[in-house]
Amino acid sequence: MLPLDLNWKENDLLTFLTILLSTFFFSAYWFIFASEKIRDRFYRNYPGEEGTIRHVLFTKYAGFVLMGIVPAIVFLLLFPQYSLSDYGISFSKGTNLTALYWTLGLGALIIPMNYFAARRPKTFSMYPQIRAKEWDLPLILRYSLGWCVYLFGYEFLFRGILLIPLVDTMGIWPAIAVNTALYSATHIPKGMDETIGAAPLGLILCLITLQTGTLWVAFLVHVFLALSNSLFALKFHPEFRIVSQRKKA
Repeated sequence: MLPLDLNWKENDLLTFLTILLSTFFFSAYWFIFASEKIRDRFYRNYPGEEGTIRHVLFTKYAGFVLMGIVPAIVFLLLFPQYSLSDYGISFSKGTNLTALYWTLGLGALIIPMNYFAARRPKTFSMYPQIRAKEWDLPLILRYSLGWCVYLFGYEFLFRGILLIPLVDTMGIWPAIAVNTALYSATHIPKGMDETIGAAPLGLILCLITLQTGTLWVAFLVHVFLALSNSLFALKFHPEFRIVSQRKKA
């Protein structure tokens, strides 16, 4: 039998809790998102399309709380040597132009790709997540804001908490490997295409975050990706239409 040393070494606790708690916080969000009981409750309490609208927006804000607010509080208390700035919520003057170039460059690549990808029936089956037949400007704005709030929490968890401390304890490439693997795994329920595509995107976003010292690039690129995908799908979806004012249920 090989000797088993269970003693905590320097930084073991930081690495252990970072991976464990990040997985826990995402899992907590996911089970809320996937809960049929929660969905059915919204559908029962709000007739017509209001049920799907409120349910999707609820899951977006739940994601912001469970992957953004709660982890921020927990990790700031557990590891006071790290600040919000260390986790990427900062503006680094020396890398502002680099961040801008990355944001515009990736945005210019992602948006045209989604324009054509949004015409596929497979995309129609998933996006937009709110399954309302009619969309007016207030609904589009509510849906877009929900995505932005959710993605801020999502990026804070993955490109902040699940990256920066691990770089300090494991080194850059092992930390990126752990981050990318878990990030890609979270896309498994969305199918093989998104799971495979998440791996190179996750790798790139980790490198950009470390280069610029901020998670704003990852956040904005993710916003471009999610909103262009959803809004183009809305535009081309054969069953949905954009109207000046939605009919009241």
